[in-house]
Amino acid sequence: MATAFRWGLIALLVVIVGVVPLVWYRSVYTHGKRLRDVVPGQVYRSGQMTAVGFKDAVKRLGIRTIINLQNDFPDPDIRRSFWDSSTIKESDLCRQLGVRYVLIEPDLVSRQLVSQGRGRPGAIDQFLRIMDDPSVYPVLIHCRAGLHRTGVLSAVYRMEYQGWTNAEAFRELKAHGFGDRDCTAANDYVKQYVLTYRPRQSRNAPLSPKG
Repeated sequence: MATAFRWGLIALLVVIVGVVPLVWYRSVYTHGKRLRDVVPGQVYRSGQMTAVGFKDAVKRLGIRTIINLQNDFPDPDIRRSFWDSSTIKESDLCRQLGVRYVLIEPDLVSRQLVSQGRGRPGAIDQFLRIMDDPSVYPVLIHCRAGLHRTGVLSAVYRMEYQGWTNAEAFRELKAHGFGDRDCTAANDYVKQYVLTYRPRQSRNAPLSPKG
């Protein structure tokens, strides 16, 4: 009897010490999945959060536009919360929250065009057209993990609107989790969106409307 009690107590301690913190971490993680500033008050980036997480970000940060970069999930099913596995389409969620929903599908051009300096991904020009419009700000950019597709478009923003160099944008891309193995010139996304990117003449970021 005493032995069974001791094993029961040990099992309870394992749950308290190991499982409960892990579950709590996952609930917090999915709520605000890698949500971070690009430019406070203007541009934010994240992974795909829960519906509750998106709602909190929209309310707290005043988000007016959400840009989804998941070409594999043009209108993803967003889990309502860590504790609620039911889902809602992201476009429907944005409609409920009163924010603009935009899909940008990151693409690539041929390596030959890149080497000749005669082409760049169409997603870049689509992104710039959106970001040139002051009415879209504040903007939240996200993909699934908030690392790769989100990282390269955030780098474009840095170089185009803030005057960062390719090297500076590349260093931030790597520091924000793109990964040492993948964050190289051999990666077509890194090369075409970051290392060979050339800004337009005007680099000033549009000011978001007040109110």
